[in-house]
Amino acid sequence: MSTPLDAAMIETILSFDTEKRYKHLVKEVVANREIWILTDEHGCVMLNTDDEDCVPVWPNKEFAEAWATGEWETCKAEAISLNKWHSRWTHGLEDDELALVVFPIPEQEGLVIYPDEFDYELKTLTNKRR
Repeated sequence: MSTPLDAAMIETILSFDTEKRYKHLVKEVVANREIWILTDEHGCVMLNTDDEDCVPVWPNKEFAEAWATGEWETCKAEAISLNKWHSRWTHGLEDDELALVVFPIPEQEGLVIYPDEFDYELKTLTNKRR
């Protein structure tokens, strides 16, 4: 479980470009053993790009909640354990032909990546930490 982030750390992370936010997300997800999504009464929140339907993911509750404004203000941040992600989410997203949008923030879009690529990155870093 992650520890709450202070305002200075949040500000620093928000200044990262998309690639650096992606690397930060992978590191945090492996360290905290959880990944954050937004949900509403219909399930997981989705975003659409020109080419893909995507599920946005964040490394910490604070960033997921920061995205929950405007049309998403009724959404709730929900943590998914890394084990559950590996066992259910990766294959479920692939079966539904969904991509991920990694760590979008209010002023910048996130990196779009496919679930199998993301799973590979998570497992590679997990194995390096053993």
